Amino acid sequence: MPELATKSVAEEQQGQKTETRSAVERIAGFTIVAIAMAVLVVLVAAAVYAQEKYSLKSPSGIAFSDFKGYEDWAVVSSARTDEVLKVIVANPTMSNAYKAVVPVNGQPFPDGSMIVKLQWKPKKSTEAQFAVDVPDVFKQAFVMEKDSKRFPKTGGWGYAVFNYEAASDKFTADPKSLSDCGNACHTVVKAKDYIFHPYQKR
Repeated sequence: MPELATKSVAEEQQGQKTETRSAVERIAGFTIVAIAMAVLVVLVAAAVYAQEKYSLKSPSGIAFSDFKGYEDWAVVSSARTDEVLKVIVANPTMSNAYKAVVPVNGQPFPDGSMIVKLQWKPKKSTEAQFAVDVPDVFKQAFVMEKDSKRFPKTGGWGYAVFNYEAASDKFTADPKSLSDCGNACHTVVKAKDYIFHPYQKR
């Protein structure tokens, strides 16, 4: 009898361990599924956002999708006005031309060159130990692309502006971009192939 009682207790304990292990495994399984679903939702949302963003076209017919990947392009220069902080980035074609000393060497930028001026509203840093302005709200992307066949009347360059609205987290094509300091402003630097900013030493 004692042996049977011992066996029953052991069997009961083993059963409890099995049930506990099964419960833990089920919880772990549910957790993994929940995490996978959350990741999937984030990825889908990002894909939808990118799809909406890159479906935009300016009034002049310039597609935002032409500049896909600009977020990771090389920084050319920076600038600021009283109201805007600007970072200028260029695609590999234009970056390589800059490094070959274009337009200082008198050569124009090749077709396929693209440059984006990213513009933020500035704010005073509350963390730095000295007075410094840092980017606050992103405002717009001013873009230029070189295509001599498409834009023969403006020195081969096409211009567009895509505005960003933080409240909706969406971009829109600026309906006034045709007159928003496009070629009219850049003719003053025609000798530099219509580009204001040189590739800054670093």
